[in-house]
Amino acid sequence: MQSKERAQLCADYILDKKAFNVRILDVREISSLTDFLVLASGSSDRQVKAAAESVHLGLKNDHDTKPIGIEGMNDGRWVLIDYGDVMIHVFHEPVRLFYDLDGLWCDAKEVPVSEQAQALL
Repeated sequence: MQSKERAQLCADYILDKKAFNVRILDVREISSLTDFLVLASGSSDRQVKAAAESVHLGLKNDHDTKPIGIEGMNDGRWVLIDYGDVMIHVFHEPVRLFYDLDGLWCDAKEVPVSEQAQALL
């Protein structure tokens, strides 16, 4: 699976749990850390956890893909799932605003969320 396709799948799984403000950022030209960032917000710690768990279980069960690491799942304020080529950040909205990863990565190209994911909005 290509990294862009994995990022789109992650967005689909996140939107399935009604998270919002989902963005896919292509950081290949400005970072050696990863290829794509997927940023999303939830309105509660439960929604943040549900969206992150949807990504984790969806990729594991449907695509036999396990993450390198997961951080923050117990708290539900900011969950990071690292697949190497794609990093997913699911935030409780106030935490997202405070840390402003959107602003930090403002030079990244934004990839449109797939039509399939858009249908879930």
